[in-house]
Amino acid sequence: MMDLAEKFQKIGVVPVVVLEDVKDAVPLAEALVEGGLPCAEVTFRTEAAEESIRLMAEQFPDMLVGAGTVLTKEQVDAAAAAGAKFIVSPGFDPEIVDYCLEKEIPVYPGCVSPSEVAQAVKRGLKVVKFFPAEPAGGLPMIKAMAAPYVGLKFMPTGGINAKNLEEYLSCDKIICCGGSWMVKGELVKAGEFDKIRELTAEARKLVDSIRK
Repeated sequence: MMDLAEKFQKIGVVPVVVLEDVKDAVPLAEALVEGGLPCAEVTFRTEAAEESIRLMAEQFPDMLVGAGTVLTKEQVDAAAAAGAKFIVSPGFDPEIVDYCLEKEIPVYPGCVSPSEVAQAVKRGLKVVKFFPAEPAGGLPMIKAMAAPYVGLKFMPTGGINAKNLEEYLSCDKIICCGGSWMVKGELVKAGEFDKIRELTAEARKLVDSIRK
């Protein structure tokens, strides 16, 4: 899992993707890879998620493809079978976390309170998601929670964009941020993959300028 953490640190921004149609999976993955962010958290909110992960993982084996919004053990199994390299859940669900750890699948549960962080630390997790980041208190909340838990890092997601990315990534408690501004649903549906590649490249450039 630490090797994965290093990859997240290097990537800086994890595109959070919602795919309604499987046909968009490969061109979207291609746009992300060519734009410089070879990573995607494909949310399990749609019927197309599982097959999209499978196609992305097959076509781009070096890409860091994971499953987001995972709410059940069945979804963990489906995502892992499809080739997901990591699991993300919006909240801290002990059953999901323990199941992933048991199966040695990297998992990043959402934690927005010291109680949830304590449960994560108790299980040996070194990185957790912080969601929804902006509504839950943003960077000040992360810093306050991180203080007692020295070795823990956060992946904030929710309300993060090109305007506030620097604020987050400048904090040493943050390993990377999740964002969807470069993969907006309307761009995917319209097949505007050149625009997605362009926005992805801008995000990559921004990360590099922040983390010189």
